[in-house]
Amino acid sequence: MSTELPDRLSNDPKSPFFDEDILQRDIGIRFNGVEKTNVEEYCVSEGWIRVAAGNAKDRAGRPMTLKLKGKVEPYFRQPE
Repeated sequence: MSTELPDRLSNDPKSPFFDEDILQRDIGIRFNGVEKTNVEEYCVSEGWIRVAAGNAKDRAGRPMTLKLKGKVEPYFRQPE
């Protein structure tokens, strides 16, 4: 398995950016220098993350998300 994280990753199985093998490992996200634990999706090159907006759900029952822009730094918490 590679030690590189992809530019864009999502934890939604319906997303084309979902990768179960990578998500099995413990991934951390620093956003503007602050550790975030509620990230649904991120994109390093475009500089944004999607986080859940409270307990709100859409019509399909998925959490509503907010897109926040800033510096995104994904990393593996535990090296292999």
